[in-house]
Amino acid sequence: MSYLPPDVPSSERLIIHNREACCFETEVDGLRCVADYRLEGAVMALTHTGVPRALEGRGIAAQLMTAALDHARTQGLKVRPVCSYAVVYMRRHPETQDLLAD
Repeated sequence: MSYLPPDVPSSERLIIHNREACCFETEVDGLRCVADYRLEGAVMALTHTGVPRALEGRGIAAQLMTAALDHARTQGLKVRPVCSYAVVYMRRHPETQDLLAD
């Protein structure tokens, strides 16, 4: 895996889809940030979003969530937000409501 240098603007941060680990991840200032999921048939359950405390407030979790939801959309998956961040993120972004699993 490769990451963009830390001086790259956050809007261009490289998010990696690590299929083997079932997560979307990036590295910032040497720290790993992650959005974990599990597939349940055609549903992507977003189970955990983790950003180290030192990196909070930079919009990293939102970028991870955007990458995960974009992936779900392009793959024709529905989404079940399990972690509290995913629930709040999807509630605040009405354009994601069509992805919600029944």
